[in-house]
Amino acid sequence: MNQTNPITEDDIANFLINTPEFFERHSEVLAAVQMTSPHGNRAVSLQERQAEMLREKIKGLEHRIMDMVRNGNENVLIADKLQRWARNLLTTRVASELPERIASEIQSQFGVPQVAIKVWGVAEAYMGAAYAQGVSEDAKTFASSLTAPFCGVNSGFEAVSWLPDPAAAMSIALMPLRPGVLNSTGPAFGMLVLASPDAHRFESAMGTDFLERIAELASAALSRLRSA
Repeated sequence: MNQTNPITEDDIANFLINTPEFFERHSEVLAAVQMTSPHGNRAVSLQERQAEMLREKIKGLEHRIMDMVRNGNENVLIADKLQRWARNLLTTRVASELPERIASEIQSQFGVPQVAIKVWGVAEAYMGAAYAQGVSEDAKTFASSLTAPFCGVNSGFEAVSWLPDPAAAMSIALMPLRPGVLNSTGPAFGMLVLASPDAHRFESAMGTDFLERIAELASAALSRLRSA
């Protein structure tokens, strides 16, 4: 044996992988191999250990499937709520009632503790409404800079002051309102604010597909308030 290049475990593994007939010639080796069970200190055969590994793999796949089913069911429920919310917007005949209807329906349909909405650039008939007042130019510029909903902790955004109880807003979602799709670069004409006392309700890593749909539908509905 060449002592300067001793045989390593990798050499043995490569030999066994590339020489499967070894086990055909020495089948007694497989039967003699004993391993420690992960479920105790008892010794088990190689075949039994492989069976245990396979069972663990199957169990992991079952958990993944259940997670997929659960997520699918949750998405169906959210889609149903979104449809009911949109239907209620379509049946709102008085345009001036839309901002309040949007906010109240989000609270009831999606269980959001606090919702606020502001709209600017409205027609003269709506300028005196509360939802069309109290927005600084900085807030308008910030809304226009968003091309997707912002989700995260409350870090002192002006929009949080529009909520009934700003101090209770631990996590928020800020959704710009603009004509067309949400991710366009056109100026926003409003902003929708969702807030929760749960710091993890609206997280920066969460998916925002449904929030984007809400913002786009709300924008389309509120186009009735805008000046020509």
